[in-house]
Amino acid sequence: MRELKNIIKGASKLEELMVVMIFIIMSLASFVQVLNRNFFHLPIGWLEELARYCQVYLALLAMELGLRDGSQMALTTVVDRLHGRIKEVAAIVAKLVVVLFSALMFTQAILIIQGQMSNWQKSPALKVPMFIPYLALPVSFGIASVVETGILIVMVRKLFGKKETGEENI
Repeated sequence: MRELKNIIKGASKLEELMVVMIFIIMSLASFVQVLNRNFFHLPIGWLEELARYCQVYLALLAMELGLRDGSQMALTTVVDRLHGRIKEVAAIVAKLVVVLFSALMFTQAILIIQGQMSNWQKSPALKVPMFIPYLALPVSFGIASVVETGILIVMVRKLFGKKETGEENI
């Protein structure tokens, strides 16, 4: 179980680092683009494209962060009326749906990446292969699959009384 906790924490730290770095790059690209547009008038079109791709990565990576800490919007009308083990089972079923959706999106994203790699389409301004922006999908849903599966396992173990010390902090 300790290995599972380490995998979850490692994936979470990697994800948080990626979010911070991408946010910094996106902010700088947007800031320089605004300065350029208003003062320098240089033909630098790739800054806007870089900021846009960073925003896509940021939104998809932040999705899992929100799932993990519970800050995502959710319809909890039915679950809030439940109590005890039934509420725990409902939470496990909900987490299972998230895991299955993330895994499905990950596998479909791999197919999209394979298609993009086969045609070598390039982005208009940056001239990078389009599979690089599309990598946001398998990266984010891959991390979500790993972390959410780990949390699901912890939830199931807790339901059946196999709780280790410190697991509630994952």
